[in-house]
Amino acid sequence: MHPEVARKQPSLFARLARRISFVLGIGAALLVTAAWYYAETAANKAYDRLLVGAALQMAESLSVEDGILTARLPTSAFELLGLADRDRIFYRVIDTHGQTLTGYDDLKTPTPLERAQDVLNVEEGFYKEEPVRIAHATRVLADPAVSGRAYVIVAQTNEARLALTRELTLRATILVFVMSLLAFAGAMLAIRYALQPVERLGTEVRSRDPHDLTPVSVDVPRELDPFVGSINHFMGRLNERVDLLQRFIADAAHQIRTPLTALTAQIDLLGAGRLDKAGRQHFDRVKERTSELSRLTNQLLSHAMVIHRADSVQLEPVSLVDVARRAYRAAIPITVDPDIVISFEAPDERPIILGDAVSLREAIVNVIDNALRHGTDQRLEVRVRASAMQGFVEVEDDGPGIPPESWARATQRFATSKSHEGSSGLGFAIAQEVAKAHGGTLSFNARGRKGFTVVLTVPLYKGEVK
Repeated sequence: MHPEVARKQPSLFARLARRISFVLGIGAALLVTAAWYYAETAANKAYDRLLVGAALQMAESLSVEDGILTARLPTSAFELLGLADRDRIFYRVIDTHGQTLTGYDDLKTPTPLERAQDVLNVEEGFYKEEPVRIAHATRVLADPAVSGRAYVIVAQTNEARLALTRELTLRATILVFVMSLLAFAGAMLAIRYALQPVERLGTEVRSRDPHDLTPVSVDVPRELDPFVGSINHFMGRLNERVDLLQRFIADAAHQIRTPLTALTAQIDLLGAGRLDKAGRQHFDRVKERTSELSRLTNQLLSHAMVIHRADSVQLEPVSLVDVARRAYRAAIPITVDPDIVISFEAPDERPIILGDAVSLREAIVNVIDNALRHGTDQRLEVRVRASAMQGFVEVEDDGPGIPPESWARATQRFATSKSHEGSSGLGFAIAQEVAKAHGGTLSFNARGRKGFTVVLTVPLYKGEVK
């Protein structure tokens, strides 16, 4: 998976955090709803007791004087209802004939008084289009002048009840919110701790050397055993493929280079002295094509070797001068034109780099070979120098060079490196890949008074050399 795509994917920790927060949110909503219900019930019970107590006190205050039913409503009843200072009180006293003795004539109970039996039963109703709680009390009179049932109806608005309900619910909500936060924080710590084996497994795999394909051995929970087993199975298969690739490169190098060398030798032995003009032209073309085939085959094998070593060989401190000198000796053929002046320059102190000597040598060999074949006219210089942080291998020739507009294309595979003929190869592509594998670059300097220069730059090694 591409790194940018992988970063867009949410982590397992983030997914668990979202799901737990969703569950805690639903739980908190249910708890707040339950808190509202219980707060409303508690507020109603508290204020209903006051309402019933006031109704009973009013009923007890009824008396018969001189044969007339009178109501001396006690002040304590109104003081009791006055504890709910936000609410308004409505009352009605009904005599034994059903007539209003005092109070509001239009105040009624939802349930007819004749059928209401429980004095503690408080009902919800409306009075003057305003919601109220209504309680009633019955007084049985047995006086010779007045006998029968008298009723007291008391109603109270709901503002104090709602205020108490909101206060209790708010306190419960704060408590639920704090507990939810603590639960979420605890769950995140538990998840983080539970995911530590996954992080250890990832660290173990990332920290391994590229060429270390031995099975992963990490203590993980039982749930991760299939995952570790899959990694080990894949690494085993990859190890087999790497071994096959190494054998293929070795076999290809032997099986292809040997017949090509023999073919080149046979062509050289054949000669062109007994051929006519047309035959010599064909002979020269066959010889040229055989040489190009041999060179391209060697480059392909070198390219495969460089790619393989970049992923499988551990870098170690090496002398850049020694590597460049060996590449110089390998790249300059014995049959080079004696008219070409070839030189090698290196500093007295040997700059040390962290690299793969074989891959670096192949890269420098390809750059020198490219200069000999396509650039050098009368002079070729190979130089090694160093700055405070970097080492440089410069290959300079006095040929026509590469136009600046073609520099980016020159490092591509099978791109032409000549400014006049249509030759293509892998020389600069190999050098570019080796430079990248070592944290360096391959660059070109425009042809100046001296010539065209190819520069291989790699960072210097600052550690101790054993």
